[in-house]
This record gives sequence, C-alpha cells and structure tokens, in this order.
Amino acid sequence: MNRPVPHTSIGRKLTPASKPTFDGRLTMRRIIIAIVAAGALAGLVSYLGPASGQADQEASPIYGIRIPKAYRNWQLISVNHLAGGNLKQVRAQLGNDIAMKAFRERKLPFPDGTIIAALHWNDVSSDENDRVLAMGFPGAGFQSFVAGSTVNVQFMVKDSKKYAATGGWGFADFTNGRPGNEALHKTCFSCHEPAKSRDFVFTRYAP
Repeated sequence: MNRPVPHTSIGRKLTPASKPTFDGRLTMRRIIIAIVAAGALAGLVSYLGPASGQADQEASPIYGIRIPKAYRNWQLISVNHLAGGNLKQVRAQLGNDIAMKAFRERKLPFPDGTIIAALHWNDVSSDENDRVLAMGFPGAGFQSFVAGSTVNVQFMVKDSKKYAATGGWGFADFTNGRPGNEALHKTCFSCHEPAKSRDFVFTRYAP
C-alpha cells in the first residue's frame, strides 16, 4: 500500500519542490522575498509621506497638504531678497530629492512627487556683523543683513492627476505651523500662472 502524502499544519500537501531541506534553502527564499517586499513598501511610504505630511498637523485648505516631515533637511535650490515699502525679507527655496534632480537636469515639466519649500524670514540688520566688518574693512561702510523672525513657509507639491485643475500643483502656506485660510489658498495658482512656461515655478536653480 502506498504511504500517505504528508500534510503541513495548514493542510497543504508537501511536494518535492516545497519540502523543507536541511540546508534551509526554502526558508532563505521566503526571507529574501519578505525583505524585498518590505523594502518596496518602505520606498512607497517614503514617497507618499512628504506629500501628506505629518498626520497630527492641520492640512492646507483646498489642497490638503501638511508640512512635510524633515523638510529642513532638503537641499538648497536658491535664495533671494524681497524688499518694497515696509517689506524686507530673506527667502530660501528647498527641494526634495525628486525636485533637485529635475532642477539639475533642467527637466520640465517637473515630475510627480516634486516638492518645493519656500522659507521666508524678516530681514534684520546685524550690529555684531557690522562691527566685525568695520574692523576688517575700515571705511568701507559695509552692512550685514540676516534672517530674523520667521514670516511663513510655503509648499508646492506636484501631482498631475490630483491637482489637474491647478496645473498639476498643490499649494500650502503655513504661519507658525498653521495653514492659512481658504481665501489665501485660492490665490496661489493665479499667482503662479505668469510662470506657466516654467511649469508654474518661479525659482531658478542656483548651482
């Protein structure tokens, strides 16, 4: 009489291809598959995470964007100075990895997943720096201006499907960690329309 075919604990018949081996090849194969799957999931989470931001923060109206985690660790795109009337600001633009790659390769339109952060500070004079400059360059009259108190931080997030009505971009404006109101965010896209030829992005990469 033929011997019965052994079963596993969940009732699956063991075949020669699936029988465990003493050298652990089947177990290793399962471990490798699990590691690859976990890596793929981690990559997906890291891609989606910045766009949605930190779950415990308020999202911007209309676009639903939160402050991306660790955005201050992103690379610098450019800096600029804005002045007029009583307004004097120091500004810096940062980009995530997708944004930086596109800027360096001069790729337009920007690919989905691009996030650009714009940091704005009040421009203030530095007496300490001025004294150092006066000693180092006597009579030159040099003055130093530095970033003072924070004004706000803004974000542009590229998702060509989700934000199709606004050129593929979502916008967010935060002051002290809280998003501006809906009326403010309704003005974002119209403000960027003059830069349509550059995929609605004013910032130019400073190499």
